[in-house]
Amino acid sequence: MSAEQTATTATYRDRVRDHPVPFVRWLVGALLLLLAEVGAVFSFVLSVTNDILRFALGTAPLSGAVSVSQSLPTLISRDVVPNQGYYTGEEWVGTFLGLEPKYAWLIRVTLVIVYGAVWCGWLWFGYITFRRHYRVADWTPTDDIIDRLRSHQWGKFGMVIVALFLLLALFAPVVSPTTMEQNIQDPYSHQIQYFSEETGEVQTTTAGAANRQSTSVGSVARNVGPWEYDNFNRFHPFGTLPSGKDLFTFLAYGARISLFIGVTSMLGAGVLAMSFAMISSFYKGAADLALVVTSDSIQALPVLMILILAAVVFSNSWIATVYNGALLFIALFTLIYWPYLWRAIRGPSFQVAEEEWIDAAKNYGQHPAQIMRKHMAPYIVGYMLIYASLTLGGVIISVAGLSFLGLGITPPTPEWGRAISLGQPYVASASWHISLIPGFLITLVVTAFNAMGDGIRDAVDPQSAEGDEATAAAAGGGGA
Repeated sequence: MSAEQTATTATYRDRVRDHPVPFVRWLVGALLLLLAEVGAVFSFVLSVTNDILRFALGTAPLSGAVSVSQSLPTLISRDVVPNQGYYTGEEWVGTFLGLEPKYAWLIRVTLVIVYGAVWCGWLWFGYITFRRHYRVADWTPTDDIIDRLRSHQWGKFGMVIVALFLLLALFAPVVSPTTMEQNIQDPYSHQIQYFSEETGEVQTTTAGAANRQSTSVGSVARNVGPWEYDNFNRFHPFGTLPSGKDLFTFLAYGARISLFIGVTSMLGAGVLAMSFAMISSFYKGAADLALVVTSDSIQALPVLMILILAAVVFSNSWIATVYNGALLFIALFTLIYWPYLWRAIRGPSFQVAEEEWIDAAKNYGQHPAQIMRKHMAPYIVGYMLIYASLTLGGVIISVAGLSFLGLGITPPTPEWGRAISLGQPYVASASWHISLIPGFLITLVVTAFNAMGDGIRDAVDPQSAEGDEATAAAAGGGGA
């Protein structure tokens, strides 16, 4: 750490120590928000960690801890606001406050959205608190970036949709009308109660048996569409699949795998791209030429064909069994997309490498790795975030496309592309929802990531927006 950074850090600590009330107030609020969902947070973290250990070690040592975490108190949960029950002909039994299941489900989803909005607001309040009480400078370039981003309508649209997508993925167990285990993974091991109009009594059956009678296979008589109930009083916001499983639950958990593959592969590609960009700009010459040739060679390959070929070749290997193929696609997307990111940040990296402080660090005798990490990386990481967000949507749509072809994530893990494939034969029938709803969501999410990336890019570099407008005007003039 440089002397200037050390002084700045010390100043932050001194200011917090001298004036702790604003920081403590914000920290207490954040802890209260976290405690409201402590069960869900610990369950999610432990579940992911347990899955990673199972893939790496072949065992699941945290299974007991995951079960314990699921019993921890959670303000917004299926137990607090249940939506599964049955109708006796006079009233609903087993639902929240005796409400109709769709209204109980809407209340739970609304609470999740409000919870996410409160978190966003509290993080913004934390930033304002930092600016007013603890930041050393009265103004920084970040202030202008944030102000430009706040006035960027297209970027804000993207951030809102991305935030909702994140909530869908993170809170999939809460927002789903049923559970993953009951409806998708092991429906015949779970029982449900329903009121039989024929006998006038409450009866019990397995979720799997109920699914067989709740299929959507094209005909009006055999279809459970969006916002409908099946014959067992189960509410389906998006209807059911041809197997009778709930489509919304399938898509909610499918969002998790799409987000996991997209974020992890972009993280890996981003690390490679940043490392190679700093190496090429620092050493130049042969190092840069070698990377140019390598990246051009990879970019010249047809991406879709490479993905299909790799999926077929490695379909029977051990890597294709890890997380139902997720690890294979993370590795593929990392290797395929790093040249695109490297090309995007190569220019800014060369600009930073020519700055005076880099020459001063070299003359001072700092190690090249230390110069890259401390003096170059902070100035190009912003560009990396921009182009990674623009590329992430492409990863999501690629995974969906491969699953549509039957080469992506393997069952029983839900994936959006497989839902489109399952509903393809019924697009022009009463069961249109199976393909069209996930197709619309994929388009919306990919567009949102691109919009968010555009907003961040224009906020960081206002000249890029002016350049886009000039290019568009020139194109319009040429067309006339």
